[in-house]
Amino acid sequence: MTTTATPRHTSYDVVIVGGGHNGLVAAAYLARAGRSVLVLERLDHVGGAAVSTQTFPGVEARLSRYSYLVSLLPRQIIDDLDLRFATRRRRISSYTPTERDRRSTGLLVDAEDPSRTKEAFARLTGSGREFDSWQRFYEMTGHIAERVFPTLTGPLPSRAELRRLVGDDRAWEALFERPLGEIVEETFTDDLVRGVVLTDALIGTFTHAHDPSLRQNRCFLYHIIGGGTGDWDVPVGGMGALTGALETAARAAGAEIVTGHEATAIATDGSAGEITYRTGESEGRVGTRHVLAGVAPHTLAALLGEPYAEPAPEGSQLKINMLLRRLPRLRDPEVDPREAFAGTFHISESYTELERAYREAAAGRLPSVLPAEIYCHSLTDPSILAPDLAAQGFHTLTLFGLHTPARLFTEHGKDEAVTAALAGLDACLAEPIAGCLAVDADGRPCLEAKTPLDLEHDLAMPGGHIFHRDLAFPYDPYDGNGRWGVETDHANVLLCGAGAIRGGGVSGIPGHNAAKAVLDAPA
Repeated sequence: MTTTATPRHTSYDVVIVGGGHNGLVAAAYLARAGRSVLVLERLDHVGGAAVSTQTFPGVEARLSRYSYLVSLLPRQIIDDLDLRFATRRRRISSYTPTERDRRSTGLLVDAEDPSRTKEAFARLTGSGREFDSWQRFYEMTGHIAERVFPTLTGPLPSRAELRRLVGDDRAWEALFERPLGEIVEETFTDDLVRGVVLTDALIGTFTHAHDPSLRQNRCFLYHIIGGGTGDWDVPVGGMGALTGALETAARAAGAEIVTGHEATAIATDGSAGEITYRTGESEGRVGTRHVLAGVAPHTLAALLGEPYAEPAPEGSQLKINMLLRRLPRLRDPEVDPREAFAGTFHISESYTELERAYREAAAGRLPSVLPAEIYCHSLTDPSILAPDLAAQGFHTLTLFGLHTPARLFTEHGKDEAVTAALAGLDACLAEPIAGCLAVDADGRPCLEAKTPLDLEHDLAMPGGHIFHRDLAFPYDPYDGNGRWGVETDHANVLLCGAGAIRGGGVSGIPGHNAAKAVLDAPA
């Protein structure tokens, strides 16, 4: 383990366990407010899942290795912390290939040209009805986004307060009370269109359209409220550009950040705490008034020596990073690959296919047809490639597979899942993707796969759960009392990671809210 410096003091106002992007947000806010802050990071670098890496030896391409798009990061945080960080909007929202009447076709959703999207719906379905339904449905979700997103950086509203703020009983019932599958089936008739809508409810979440627990609704909600619009934008320079900007802001404000320091225990009496940490050479302790945990609640419980009350987290995704010599040709002759891959490219994600894959995975089998979605970062932001690679037509490709819970990889190999995912992609192409892959300096294909078990190993995320645990609705389950959604059973121990209420995704919101909770606490 590589270590970077050591803590300069024996005690701090705040010690943050974990240097992910949320921990860095909290550190920057608190240090700017005059608090002494120490960040302890287990790895030899900060950023957690929000990092860029030169993944393939000898190839100058910096891939967003884990998280790869930005939706939930409020402009307020960028402005408050004076971050030199930007995103770009994707012109194409999505493309979904399919077969109709024995011909290859698909559905292209152009975020900037509704008339073009309307034509695509008509070609696919034979009428304008589904497009009209699409427009009405996303007008409803847009209304919810406008009302809900601004609340994410304030004290938690109560459930009743948030419902009043939404102000639309039908929308509230559809997204907060009833299984999402009901409104999807009431609104749309086309199986492919239903599936395109449902996919946002399944990102990193192993569930189905009619799950009575409403896990799918909570995941869907966070995917459609980002930025008040639901847009998923591209981080310019890769996800590591955000981490770099946050680290710079935190250090400039006076926060200490030490890497290669793994917290091994937390002790607290509710007003003061002590963190034991381990480096490659030694063990140390540091005192603090406040502990902020950027780790999963499951991990925090272990550090506190307490039982974890919820079921153990389980992630559900397969991430494949690729570098291509060129984009592949599509079966659909009417669509340019530069458009199809510029948005979310859906593979085997019709409503029926999603349900079948869920049932197979729930029975302990890898889905026979693996649902996945693909995105090409370099079409929107070529800066992540060396200029010579960009000039030659090289591109990155990120595949995110659904319905691949961690439990499957205890019996099935990663290679089996990768083969299934690439077979699904090949079914949409006019040529095998393998023939388009670049090779690294050792002559190996530029392809890297990450399962939930890899995330658990690489990032210490229990079960490889990218949200640290199941997402929660963004209101106070205790009916509102000034809480920030970061509190634990210990008054001076707060969550500042994805496991907080209103956590999940690349947002900085839990870090912001944990900092606010500290600053609101009695002196």
